[in-house]
Amino acid sequence: MPHEIVSFDEPKLQEYLGELVRKTVEDALNALLDAEADQIANAGRYERTDERQAYRSGHYRRGLTTTCGE
Repeated sequence: MPHEIVSFDEPKLQEYLGELVRKTVEDALNALLDAEADQIANAGRYERTDERQAYRSGHYRRGLTTTCGE
C-alpha cells in the first residue's frame, strides 16, 4: 500500500501567512482608530446626536505597509 506524501510550497505558504498577519494587523489598527474617533466625537460615524462633540471629516481607511507587503 503506497503512502501518500503531502508537499507544499514553503515560500508560497510564508507569503500567504505574511499577508494574513499584515491584513489582520491593518484591520485591528483601523478598528482602534474608528473606536477612538467614536469616543472623541461622542457619536458613531454618520450618527446624529445632541451629545456629538466633533466631526469626522476626512476619514478614510488606511493601508498598512510592512516588510510583509502593502
